[in-house]
Amino acid sequence: MRLALFEPDIPQNAGSLIRLGACLGVAVDIIEPCGFLFGGARFRRAGMDYLAEAAITRHESWQAFQAARTGQRLLLLTVKGTQPYTAFRFRPDDVLLLGRESAGVPAHVHDAADARLRIPLKAGLRSINVAQAAAMVLGEALRQTEGFPA
Repeated sequence: MRLALFEPDIPQNAGSLIRLGACLGVAVDIIEPCGFLFGGARFRRAGMDYLAEAAITRHESWQAFQAARTGQRLLLLTVKGTQPYTAFRFRPDDVLLLGRESAGVPAHVHDAADARLRIPLKAGLRSINVAQAAAMVLGEALRQTEGFPA
């Protein structure tokens, strides 16, 4: 299981997601460009001392990320998703892709996903924080695949 952050633009969220990955033993892909200085103070503050424990791979572009993938399914978490994540069957080698907080992902990235998953929300509300969304979906994926650390 992996988390992939597409051009993240809020350092605190990226740091929190890397911390989540470190604590759960899940690698994190950062697809650049980032909307902040990678390794800046706000990023380090959010990641705390967990950054040293994290398995982070930085990709200079979407194309570089795609070239590095080796057949894993790409699962996009999106408000435009058609399938609730709670009804999805995860596999241990899935990649959970999260879009930019400000804009999601462009159409070509959306189209590249093998599945588009959504979190069921109360009517009239649009979305929750990207780090919270990732934690919810990753938790279910790890539960299904028995991937939590021992």
